[in-house]
Amino acid sequence: MESQITLGDITVDVVRKNVKNINLTVHPPLGRVRISAPRRVSMKTIRAFAHSKLDWIQKHQDRMRQQVPAPPREPRRRYVDEESHHVWGKPYLLSVWECDEPPSVRLNHRYLELQVRPRTNRDKRQAIVEKWYREQIRAAVPPLLARWEPRLGVRSKGFYVQQMKTRWGSCNPDARTIRLNTELATKPPERLEYIVVHELVHLLEPTHNARFVRLMDRHMPDWKFHRDALNLRPVRGEDWGD
Repeated sequence: MESQITLGDITVDVVRKNVKNINLTVHPPLGRVRISAPRRVSMKTIRAFAHSKLDWIQKHQDRMRQQVPAPPREPRRRYVDEESHHVWGKPYLLSVWECDEPPSVRLNHRYLELQVRPRTNRDKRQAIVEKWYREQIRAAVPPLLARWEPRLGVRSKGFYVQQMKTRWGSCNPDARTIRLNTELATKPPERLEYIVVHELVHLLEPTHNARFVRLMDRHMPDWKFHRDALNLRPVRGEDWGD
């Protein structure tokens, strides 16, 4: 049986096993934390044990992360010709066309073509591209909901797409709605599918407890691979807080 607890910004995987003692390990490359505990030990005891080891966990995580080269921070986008942009995980070169017509975005072979009116500034160009990204997700999500809601036995009441600073998605179990980060349109399609499934499962189980993990394991056995892939390339930050 597996569940999770949180210690501030640290997530700890908890596995119940036929062992005599509580064992804590920190795994490379990013310092994922795992506790193996006897089945008879309460979650309260496990949480207290984890809290007592918090300094040790943070020290080992820091050491591991220092040994892993950080992904290069993307420069602030300028939205000019030949700049690289990703769509569904694939790189495209931006091609900017200025003409006195309504703005538009379209894919053409290896180019992401951005049509703007003359003298359109950088921020407006960004807004046009991000609006297009939102449209891609809005088109991609309904088939995913149609596929996964019957499998999970849930029914959502709607979804929203928006820029999110620190999350790929979120769920409001009371309103039965989910929110998705616009930037998911830059990731491979299977990452969007994972986030949709993750948030739909929260309609069945709002927390990341053992039941949530069991449901994810049952319906999407490779979900942790997608989670870790997104964590390796976290939500980009170059345009936040300008």
